[in-house]
Amino acid sequence: MADVGNMRARSRRILWFAARYLVQTWWFELLLPRVGLARVSARNRSARLLHIAQRFRVLAVDLGGLMIKVGQFMSSRLDVLPPEITKELEGLQDEVPPVPFPAIRALAEAELGVTLERAFSFVDPTPLAAASLGQVHRARLSSTDAAETGLLDVVVKIQRPGISEIVDVDLSALRRVARWLSRIRLVYDRVDMPALVEEFAFTSLEEIDYLHEAASAERFAQNFADDARVSVPEFVWERTTRRVLTLQDVTAIKINDVDGLRAAGIDPAEVADAFAAVMFDQLFVHGYFHADPHPGNIFVTPLGADDNRKWKFTFIDFGMMGDVPEALRQGLVTLLIAAAARDGKGMVDGIREVGVLLPSADTAELERAMTKLFARFGGMGFAELQDVDPREFRAFAIEFGDVVRSLPFQLPENFLLIVRAMSLTSGMCSSLDPAFNIWNSVEPYSAQLIRAEGGNVVQAAARQAVSVAGIIARLPRRLDNLTTRFDEGTVSVQTPRLERRLVGLERTGRQIISAILFAALLIGGILLRAEDVVIGTVLMAVSVLPLLHALFAGILARRGPGTGT
Repeated sequence: MADVGNMRARSRRILWFAARYLVQTWWFELLLPRVGLARVSARNRSARLLHIAQRFRVLAVDLGGLMIKVGQFMSSRLDVLPPEITKELEGLQDEVPPVPFPAIRALAEAELGVTLERAFSFVDPTPLAAASLGQVHRARLSSTDAAETGLLDVVVKIQRPGISEIVDVDLSALRRVARWLSRIRLVYDRVDMPALVEEFAFTSLEEIDYLHEAASAERFAQNFADDARVSVPEFVWERTTRRVLTLQDVTAIKINDVDGLRAAGIDPAEVADAFAAVMFDQLFVHGYFHADPHPGNIFVTPLGADDNRKWKFTFIDFGMMGDVPEALRQGLVTLLIAAAARDGKGMVDGIREVGVLLPSADTAELERAMTKLFARFGGMGFAELQDVDPREFRAFAIEFGDVVRSLPFQLPENFLLIVRAMSLTSGMCSSLDPAFNIWNSVEPYSAQLIRAEGGNVVQAAARQAVSVAGIIARLPRRLDNLTTRFDEGTVSVQTPRLERRLVGLERTGRQIISAILFAALLIGGILLRAEDVVIGTVLMAVSVLPLLHALFAGILARRGPGTGT
């Protein structure tokens, strides 16, 4: 059982970190622009965001547990987080110091109900890998178990002692931070933070249940039962519990070991193309996918000379898996076909169909940005993109990111896992083959999907034709109505003069906002102070700032533009 005092200290560190940088972000990103100091807010924004990401990375590595998973999760949130943060966190590795073997032995024996000497003929005390949730040791089955299973060499995955308590503490702290964020309009207008944390919690709790992982592996294996490209290790159920997992040792060439692949006579470029195809099959055909396809979880296994194939993929670690509901899968198919056709409007329609954009979203700017994206970078591979002027890349990324982040998003179930899986897939393929071009994989695959969809595509084309015909049929009447409105003088046009007349109203609005902020911060500080003295006091102190703005803005307004020197 984890020490209660340490767990409380852990929770306080997470909450204090969140409160500190939430207040900082509120100050620079919300308050200063509202009081006319937007330039001050924009100054050093990139350095400020990078500092936050760096401090979180230090916190995550120091605490371990779920915090490393949180960092990895955040690194895939390109839709709502600035690139300074996602870039810093994308390399966060799930590597921590190993637990001493005596503690691991005690947990494994308590779970299995027998000593390790009876369960296995050999267990290597030096871990093969150590992660934030568990660690892996090589072992050899006893002669009896080996005869029954047909396996000898295995690996044993054992949970870190006390990790269940750590996960509970981390999730409790994250839920509290989500509640804070859900009260900020800038956040709740774009994402349901409590729901997002619950999705993360569900995935994390599944990941520490090794019985669930074994069942997921069997489902994955069934999907590829007739596919010679993919294999899955066998599990030793007699030596598997919720916290101990025993499976066949399938160690082979890591998928990103380019030198090892070449030494085995395997072309890394061929591996890249095949890996992209296998991942596409998981998403678009089976609707069930490996959501953590990093290099440590995929081996390339050479096969015998008499085999038709020279090698195959062997997937391991099925703790993080994703389901693709049928409606979402159909939306992804639309999205993929539009991407292959370099169709910016089709991409936006696909994004709507997937369910990422709310129905009320005005997508005109997004369509223009997508069209511009395809016109400039469509069809480029990784190597070609490296030759693009970084300043052009950065300018476009900022412009495109601003458009995306301005839209009202909602995240379908498992969508973040899809983004993570595709991001890792793209990076893996590019590392195997610098000349890898994702379009070369997308285009033939989309053609295959179109053939598979058959009548659905024809029906979609027919519906589109009817829609266009309807627009054309209504066009004369709409033009006639517009002409009539011109004749009657009822067409309204926005003018700069009108906008200038709104300045006074905006100034009053800012005063009202400041007064409301003062009241909210003061009351919030008083309420929170009972639970957390530090955070409550900070909020009460900060409430003075909007109060001063409301007072001084009122004095300046009463003096009028013609008074003073």
